[in-house]
Amino acid sequence: MADPEQATLQAPPMAPPAVTAFGPLGIPVFRMLWFTWLAANTTMWMNDVAAAWLMTSIAPSPLWVALVQSASTLPVFFLGLPSGALADILDRRRYFMVTQFWVASVACILCGVILFDALNPALLLALTFANGVGLAMRWPVFAAIIPEVVPRPQLPQALALNGVAMNGSRIIGPLVAGALIASLGSAWVFVLNACLSIGAGFVIMRWRREHKESPLGRERLTSAMRVGLQFVRQSSRLRGIFLRISMFFLHSTAQLALLPLVARGLPGGAAGTFTLLLASMGAGAIFAALNMPRIRAWLPLQRLVFTGTVLQALGTLAVAYAPNVWLAVPAMAVSGMAWITVANSLTVAAQMALPDWVRARGMSIYQMCLMGSTAAGAAFWGQVATFGSVRDSLTVAAFTGVFLMYVVQKLVADRGTEEDLTPSHVIKVPDIPAPPKSGRVVVRVEYLIDPARAEEFSRVMEESRRSRLRQGALAWQLLHDLIEPGRYVEQITDESWTEHLRRFDRVTAADAQLRDLRLSFQLGDAPPKITRYVIEQE
Repeated sequence: MADPEQATLQAPPMAPPAVTAFGPLGIPVFRMLWFTWLAANTTMWMNDVAAAWLMTSIAPSPLWVALVQSASTLPVFFLGLPSGALADILDRRRYFMVTQFWVASVACILCGVILFDALNPALLLALTFANGVGLAMRWPVFAAIIPEVVPRPQLPQALALNGVAMNGSRIIGPLVAGALIASLGSAWVFVLNACLSIGAGFVIMRWRREHKESPLGRERLTSAMRVGLQFVRQSSRLRGIFLRISMFFLHSTAQLALLPLVARGLPGGAAGTFTLLLASMGAGAIFAALNMPRIRAWLPLQRLVFTGTVLQALGTLAVAYAPNVWLAVPAMAVSGMAWITVANSLTVAAQMALPDWVRARGMSIYQMCLMGSTAAGAAFWGQVATFGSVRDSLTVAAFTGVFLMYVVQKLVADRGTEEDLTPSHVIKVPDIPAPPKSGRVVVRVEYLIDPARAEEFSRVMEESRRSRLRQGALAWQLLHDLIEPGRYVEQITDESWTEHLRRFDRVTAADAQLRDLRLSFQLGDAPPKITRYVIEQE
């Protein structure tokens, strides 16, 4: 059978990349995107800090305060996959630009509501949710753009720098928001948010990125979403990564969601205390991000994730029981270092496991796992704090987080192998005189093998099943002849002729190697017989 084959973005011609932590900033496009990302995340933190502090004033119960974090992150869970699919099939530059203008619009509305004194807890959550929609739209497209402009050897450093931008904004955003709230009022935080978002949108507009349309046209949104989910479901490595990131953020978010109440409970606690604690966490994260190459070389992925989980839990416990801000600040710094270490390690692993054609969809599912668990964790630990206390909630979150991550590490092993996702163009597209315009396409590949090798052949075909489904096939079956024990028929169903052709653009070097392995079972000199059908009636 003609295996489809993957087309990934070709790296732009450039000089050999630097190996330093700041090397990717030497690439002009990445530098522009990095500063844009810094501005985007600064507006996010300013919005979240202002919204959380406003909620402590108009509805100070732990549940309402924690729900601000849930409202900010839930849109990512609900809209992440559609956003990732759109980022894979539309012009990524324009899509990224639109997200910035969306965030600016929400900031303007929030500003107006505050100025007219019309804010209430439900409306604040609704507008925080709307702001989160912008985050849901922009994160997958940004994650997909970075490997396009940065050579693969520099990708870990580029992602670490993105962590620096995110955590630098964790310092800048709260400091600026706190200063504005104290001096001018909350409305001015959202005015500045709108200005920064509009400015970032115009910067992206100036980027002259060439968008290459597929000769087969754009994928339909529903089909693109199906294929994205299917790719992740058939990748054991991605499933393990997504489970770990979900487990980590489900528990670590307790510290961040309840931090406004922790700050208020400290001696002299005020908006400045909350800002200082957030800034300390960001500073710790930046320190770890700048040393990420050394940290990644120190421990393998699984041990690094578990060590980071333990350190984050210890930081959470220290903050929960800190008698004053001077002990809480270093604890937050440790939490920040652990947070960026776990997040960066798993993000790099996910990026390395995704080809470009499905990268935004894969990273959107990654983001859904991260933000969905963050939203659920914020609501859950807020409820625990309501029934007990903030200290009780943080203590339970710390201990259960370490225990459950230990269970995941034991039960879901990461093989630690990276497939070769280099495009392979060795397989030719079939020449059909009159391609069908509608109907599902069924492809059958007949193999004649030595019956004594049937068990080995079945193992290879199981891997082939995962490969075909990752490429977008609708269904896959392996048929065994009851009369002739050495005869097998592999049957692959595609949604349409166009979707069948797309699979030829998705074959990787690893897929080509798997095809060669299948062919090694074939008896005789003749290759397996391939026949194609179109389903006209069902």
